[in-house]
Amino acid sequence: MHREIQKMREIALVYLDRSGGLHKFVDDCKKYNDSKQSYAVYRFIISINPSDIAELDATLGNYILHNPIQAAQIFQSVCFIAIKTLSLIEQLQTEAQISILLKPTHLPPLPSYVLSLSAFPFNYISQRFYMSEGIAIAMGTVTKYTQGARFLCTEETCPFSEGRFRYIRVHLPGATESATVRNDFTCSLCSSPLQEDMKFRVLGDKQIVEMIDAKVLNALKGYSNDKSYFRMQTLTVFLRDELANKMRIGNHYKIIGIPARVQNGLQATACIEVNSVQLCKPNGPPFVGDNFKYLLSLTSSSCWRFTAILANIFASQVVPPGTYNTLKLAILLSLVQTCEKENADYLDLLIVTSDTLVVDRLLNYSICLLPRGIRHPPSSEIFPSVSKDKHGTGSASIHACSAVLAKGGICYIGDLSSYKKDKLELLQSVLESRTTTVFIPGRKYGEEADQQVTISVQTNFWSFVDVDSSSKKHIQKDNFLIGQMDVSLIPPNLLDGFGLLIYSEFPSCRLSSPLVHHILKKAINPEAMLYKVSQQFRMQDYEEYILFAKNLHVELSPEAENLIQGYYLASRRVRRDSIHGSTLSASALKILISLSKGHTKLSLRKKVLEEDALIAILLFESSLTLKHGKSALCIAPNPVFPFDLSDENSLQQRDSYLMQCHHQLLKFIGAYGPGIHINTSEE
Repeated sequence: MHREIQKMREIALVYLDRSGGLHKFVDDCKKYNDSKQSYAVYRFIISINPSDIAELDATLGNYILHNPIQAAQIFQSVCFIAIKTLSLIEQLQTEAQISILLKPTHLPPLPSYVLSLSAFPFNYISQRFYMSEGIAIAMGTVTKYTQGARFLCTEETCPFSEGRFRYIRVHLPGATESATVRNDFTCSLCSSPLQEDMKFRVLGDKQIVEMIDAKVLNALKGYSNDKSYFRMQTLTVFLRDELANKMRIGNHYKIIGIPARVQNGLQATACIEVNSVQLCKPNGPPFVGDNFKYLLSLTSSSCWRFTAILANIFASQVVPPGTYNTLKLAILLSLVQTCEKENADYLDLLIVTSDTLVVDRLLNYSICLLPRGIRHPPSSEIFPSVSKDKHGTGSASIHACSAVLAKGGICYIGDLSSYKKDKLELLQSVLESRTTTVFIPGRKYGEEADQQVTISVQTNFWSFVDVDSSSKKHIQKDNFLIGQMDVSLIPPNLLDGFGLLIYSEFPSCRLSSPLVHHILKKAINPEAMLYKVSQQFRMQDYEEYILFAKNLHVELSPEAENLIQGYYLASRRVRRDSIHGSTLSASALKILISLSKGHTKLSLRKKVLEEDALIAILLFESSLTLKHGKSALCIAPNPVFPFDLSDENSLQQRDSYLMQCHHQLLKFIGAYGPGIHINTSEE
């Protein structure tokens, strides 16, 4: 056995030399030596490529993968000999003072190396490297732990009572603080008690993170409002030293580490000591379905027809084709405008409706098309909250909640009128800044000072308001303008925070005949495919299509930019009152650009055209009309879908109507836009 160990030491030295690890090790030693300070423990990180080291020597490669703690001792011996031979650290006395952390670059892509958070049994006994994936849903503050400590014999006549670094305790994966530092150690020479030499204690950073399997998010997409029976099983992850603060709450990570069991009183917790962290970024599929391609080729003569048909047939499993077209188009635009980038083009939706059941089903269906579509459970918090860490550290732990879990997707928060004033104020603040701040009182969580943690909220919000129930909660105003709806129950600033306000076409008192038939047939046979388009364009096809479209990088053309700016400036001049000035929100221009880009992505193009900008302006003007009444532009009540789309003639009729709207818009900009000149077709 000694001969095998010696051989593995030689191979380890060869690997360090060939991989460049020896050069990095010498540089790390130089930093320690230049400090001229004696440490109880000298910590070194060695990057290991399992493929390279297995080619060099299969025995050592297998040893590293399956016995990483013992393999670290081999590298410990090699590093100690190198330090002594080359006189790299003058202060170093014993081999026990060297702490080695092996950091594998990857693991073999085999099932036996994957630790699934959703599989049973969960193997936390074998202390070897595993790879696991999950989403960080809770994160503690960074605290200190004992990286290493020096102990001396309390017997003054014992040779180990001073001077030498004989007794060194170093943290191992899965070990608690009491395993590293205790008061019941005894001297191996005289059996006297050992006492820690406090001035040589080495402290490191520690952070506790809770992760869940990404599949858990599917449970939050359900059609039921009652989520009280759900319990998300989490995995405890320990990040130490250079890995502390490497994770962000709500992100999806791939980790490599060693599983262990941590005992806290009577409670045992399975955890992973992480050696490396890698952010996972899902890529969209490189294709769209053949049926979508065929539909795109059939409608290539017009920039408006493809998205019109798409909205017309969308969600045919929930509502009949041809109903709720404006709402369905807005949903599709919001779906393709989801991403995890900072300062993204967000598109939030607020629907005013009497058909809460139908709208709720439609929105529930739509969030299932995204990997991060979250239906917020009313019993929990929308935004991050703070509680005491459950692992006995006494520190604060920040919990992700619905808005952060929906990162890069949709957070559907249900009926807006069901929330209290403080929740609505917080929602308004998040919609304006796209961040939320968590306050951590220092006294409560054992810190010297209070902390404020700012968390980015990168999601689109969907909500609805039941006009029937809201009208009973307050006295309606009498001085409404033409086209204006009574939305006075919602604070004006919160109303402006949502990018688009939509009124559903069919109030419950006069449901359309196709919708009634659809609801009755679905009640009898929920799995029935009632329409041919439901078979041609399946839910999976829409998932692939949206993932492809949302990843398109689009740019504004000069013509589209001029049209948007001209409308924006003209509207600011028209929509004014003597008290508050312009009624346009500060985010109006961003919303117009987001709508335009969304329509371009939905059309599978990469340049925003005037046609895209026109649809965006009509949707936005319709939203403004609901809030503030009609303006000089004077659009129709349902400007994007003024009539049913039943055949080729109706599509042609809609194109002609939209061309008239474009001409009317140019006149509006020419009349009210200050100094704006846009070329018309006549010029």
